[in-house]
Amino acid sequence: MKCIFCEIINGTLPKRLIYEDEHTLAFLDIADDVDGHTIVVPRKHISNILDCDGETLTHLMQIVQLISKHYVNCCGYQGVNLLNESGAEAQQSVPHLHIHIIPRKHGDGIDAWPAFTGGTQSLDATHQKLKINNA
Repeated sequence: MKCIFCEIINGTLPKRLIYEDEHTLAFLDIADDVDGHTIVVPRKHISNILDCDGETLTHLMQIVQLISKHYVNCCGYQGVNLLNESGAEAQQSVPHLHIHIIPRKHGDGIDAWPAFTGGTQSLDATHQKLKINNA
């Protein structure tokens, strides 16, 4: 299966590079839907956050933070939204772990929070189902 992000990493597809190091690559999203919409990926192919080892995930998130701080401290943005989809049911469209950085400015009109319709179980039932034993 071809992976568009692996092709970008390998240089077979063009990219507008924002940052790179030996483990990570960050580039502008070609959708051009929001100014500065950035994709941050590990260089090695990992399907999603559920399959990622701790070291890779730690480094990836450190780079996400570095870029986010750069956008706020140096590029005129006031905040960022971070988005990740992991798995087909979570609407992951590219099966390569990636974090979206959406730079934000006051009054930009972006509503990045979906309109949830409410839980189907009681909060207590959900809590019992999801809690980890040491919580």
